[in-house]
Amino acid sequence: QVRLVESGGGSVQAGGSLRLSCAASGFTYSDYSLAWFRRPPGQAREWVAVASKWGYSGYTESVKGRFTITRDNAKNTLYLQMSSLKPEDTAMYYCAARRGTYDFRDSQYNYWGPGTQVTVSS
Repeated sequence: QVRLVESGGGSVQAGGSLRLSCAASGFTYSDYSLAWFRRPPGQAREWVAVASKWGYSGYTESVKGRFTITRDNAKNTLYLQMSSLKPEDTAMYYCAARRGTYDFRDSQYNYWGPGTQVTVSS
């Protein structure tokens, strides 16, 4: 049974940092590309960052230089280090997995976690 579980969310002041984790089980982790998405309040879900199975990392423009995505294939865990947080980063954050190459579209991901809330106050 495939399972993705996010953790590490919380409330922080602008300029602060958080590290999100996503623990995965039930599939061959190294065969999958992994991504972080987020859904701001009242808005559609949007892609944040991706870590492909081959080691490629990519970021949406608004988080470049502030967020870092990493994956630990030995621990089946995906991370998102978030620094210099802004109020506009407030959202529910989700990790997602898809077999094979990476994609930026949420419709292309097969597996999702329940999400973890990040709230950034000004």
